[in-house]
Order: sequence, then structure tokens, then C-alpha cells
Amino acid sequence: MENITLMLAHGDPAPPILLRCDDGTLFDLESERGRFVVVFFYPRDNTPGCTTENCDFSDLSDAFAALDVTVIGISPDSTASHVKFREKYGLTSRLAADPDHDVINAYGVWGEKKMSGRTYMGLKRTSFIIAPDGTIAEILPVARVKGHAAFVLDRVKALIPKT
Repeated sequence: MENITLMLAHGDPAPPILLRCDDGTLFDLESERGRFVVVFFYPRDNTPGCTTENCDFSDLSDAFAALDVTVIGISPDSTASHVKFREKYGLTSRLAADPDHDVINAYGVWGEKKMSGRTYMGLKRTSFIIAPDGTIAEILPVARVKGHAAFVLDRVKALIPKT
């Protein structure tokens, strides 16, 4: 698999997303135009950090819904893995499968990582806030998993025009 690293920035058009979800539906970013979308990329189902992140986004699902914000989690895992993960933890966010890394590469979140003195290729945990016009409003690399979902919610609230 070729490593493609794109450097996306605030204001760039968001790369298309068309992926199968754990509920059997297709998630199409284009169909979400007119509303904010949070896309959170995470490395793997059923690992401690990814479980914390997904549970935190699920715990805040009502707050995101109250703002009419779509939330989607994407990892390289299969839809079958996502179904088991959702059921095990009672997750409420839709989870999309990208085993071929097409969307992961398009968003530039696959790359070299270092842990315990070892270098390897992996998914760089990152969240994107997509504006209603389909452009990237925020790119939020995850520095600390616990509290990241609340941070994303606060960033979305700051982006929504006050009426």
C-alpha cells in the first residue's frame, strides 16, 4: 500500500467520503452539505484509546445532535468489527470502514508514527470539522484522547454563527 500524505489546511475543500458504515448504510459527505460534520479518524476498534474516544463522542451525541452536527468515526477496521465494537460499548456514533485507506490517505492521516523507540506506519488520530459549505473548518490532531470529544464540541460551538 502506497503512503500518500496530503497536507490539508483550513478552508480547503474536504476530500470526498463515501464509505460503508456499521449500520449497513453508505456515508456520503456530499449529502451532508448545509450542516457541520465532525469526522474523527481513529486507529483501531477495541483498543484502550480508541474505546475512550468513541465512548466520549457517544456520550456527547445528544449535544452534537442538538446543534444539528453529524458525527462519523472512521478507521481501517471492517464493518463487522465496527458492529461488534458498537454493541460491546453501546456506541451511538456511526462508524465507517476504510480498510483500503482511500479516505484515510485523502485526509493525510496515515503516516509514520513512533512509539517505544519503534517507527512504523499507522493512522494519526485526528478530527476534522467540515463546514456546511464542504470546506475544512478545523483540523484537530488528538494530543490527549480523554476530553478530545468535548474539545471538538466546543470548537464546533465556536464556529456556529450566533443568531
